[in-house]
Amino acid sequence: MLLSRQYIELLAPARDLECAKAAIINGADAIYMGAPHFSARKAAGCSLDDIAEAVNLAHCYDAKVFVALNTLLFDNELSEACKLANELYTIGVDALIIQDYALLSFPNMPPIELHSSTQMDNRTLERVRFHESQGFKQIVLARELSEAEIANIANNTNVRLEAFIHGALCVSYSGRCFMSQAICGRSANRGECSQPCRLPYSLYDREGSPMARNQYLLSLKDFNQTQNIERLIDAGVSSFKIEGRLKDANYVANVTAHYRQVIDNVLQRRTDLKRASRGVTICGFTPDVSRSFNRGFTTYFFNGRQDKIHNPISPKSMGQPLGLAIHCTKNSFSINSNIKISNNDGLCFVNKDSLVGLKVNKVDNNVIYPLRMNGLHNGSMLFRNSDVEMEQTLKTNRTQRKIDISFFVTLNLNGDIVIDVTDDRYTCSSSISRANLTMTTDPHKALQTAIQQLSKTGGTIFQCKDVSITPEATIYFIPTSLWNEQRRQLLDSLINLIINGNRPVDTPLVADTRYKYPQNIASADIGIVNSYAKEFLENHDCRTIETGYERLKEYAGRRVMTTRHCLLFSMGKCLKKHPEMHKKMPLTLIDEEHGNKYIITTECDKCQMAISLMQQKKYSIVKEL
Repeated sequence: MLLSRQYIELLAPARDLECAKAAIINGADAIYMGAPHFSARKAAGCSLDDIAEAVNLAHCYDAKVFVALNTLLFDNELSEACKLANELYTIGVDALIIQDYALLSFPNMPPIELHSSTQMDNRTLERVRFHESQGFKQIVLARELSEAEIANIANNTNVRLEAFIHGALCVSYSGRCFMSQAICGRSANRGECSQPCRLPYSLYDREGSPMARNQYLLSLKDFNQTQNIERLIDAGVSSFKIEGRLKDANYVANVTAHYRQVIDNVLQRRTDLKRASRGVTICGFTPDVSRSFNRGFTTYFFNGRQDKIHNPISPKSMGQPLGLAIHCTKNSFSINSNIKISNNDGLCFVNKDSLVGLKVNKVDNNVIYPLRMNGLHNGSMLFRNSDVEMEQTLKTNRTQRKIDISFFVTLNLNGDIVIDVTDDRYTCSSSISRANLTMTTDPHKALQTAIQQLSKTGGTIFQCKDVSITPEATIYFIPTSLWNEQRRQLLDSLINLIINGNRPVDTPLVADTRYKYPQNIASADIGIVNSYAKEFLENHDCRTIETGYERLKEYAGRRVMTTRHCLLFSMGKCLKKHPEMHKKMPLTLIDEEHGNKYIITTECDKCQMAISLMQQKKYSIVKEL
């Protein structure tokens, strides 16, 4: 295993400073935040002041802060993006996550570590190798990759690999979805995705016969790799990424704490692995990812192609599975499990192929009285998608993250008291002049006072594991107030020393200009929308470069999505096993509400599906979910 991959990093999202604190305190080794501008989640941009505060907190624990600057940039935006990159470098951000090739060659970019965003479509060995050759220090892999595909990339590269492990899944290969741009002028590659994949669609075969009506055919379940963390490590992944830069602090705390425990269980057994940051998390609650927002869970393609990776019933949160409804009356019911239900919980169940919600009004001796029964009947499978108790627990939890320190008190040759504090990496010292002290009449009490006062680390990031005092250092009477003053000053100095020690080193971009781009033709889906990116690819032997989708004005007839999610497979009609389906191809996908029509074709040699826009309304107004 490469040395750089021995350090295992849990990477959590932060839409704001509150989420950043929740992620760090609950055990993240790194967090990723959106830049104030040019982030692939436009609604989750953070101010420079908040990012700076997050950097200082993270660096206390040797944790890192990555900032997403990962949209495609127009020529008139490049100078502002470069200026922003320099401001982020100045405040001590550890790395920038980027998508646009222009930032690899634009003048005056700061010497900051760069990570290749998943928007750069890192799904093949050739593409990862190219990005490694251009100086990227960490590469975010495509979510669709199997264990074998990840291992093949890891075995043939030396760069650190980052993989998503939890949260929402884009149905398209990331960076290769143009549906939102085509139908409503909002580009996913510029942070404005309108999420058309979460809308209902009808599907028709070549003859116009319906195969599905108003179902959420493109809405994937959420990723959950809890059971596969060690396999991912052995495949070569070293950074484990939780999706969710639009999620709140409760979600971030719960999911981060969950994976902290999962990863720590692996690290405790594996002497060949090391944690990427410091600090022991003392969790104030029991993490349970099923009790936070989720659409149901899938491992996607990690174990190869799987059935039931999408939820055709609803794109909304299903939440925690509870059990079956029993003893249903006209105004009450019970559940055949011992899971506690609270007043005001939100429950849901599937009734006639639609998701129906229930609001709990009262619970009495395990009998649940909802505001309305809404057609609930015996045998209905119930889920909880609004968990009052869990949300309150997360809101008020007292989770702490502490770094162990030790105090050493000695007497120097001048007879002064010398106090050292160390966290096994840094040491700070102070002294108390004997000229200001008097002899004690009770050395034992002096010893106990010193231990008691130095151990009070209170609301700091530290916890005292030991106070060592030499006998000769107990000859003086030292007031409690003086011990407290010394402790506060020492801990402040130690925090500053740790933060300053974690200032990232300059990382000038070193690119291998001899390395050719994997393709000599750059089609519109590569996303070249500025002159610097175009020149960059030309310098890497890419001869034909088409303008990116964000610069186009007409999309009819163009491919707007490429996905491994195959509707035919999900319906049990895979062309490899059902060749008779060839005569029913291509399929037509229709957004009945907005009037957009698409043609679906399959690329069975690549085991993927292509969606091309056939008819659009200029522009549709698509409701965000």
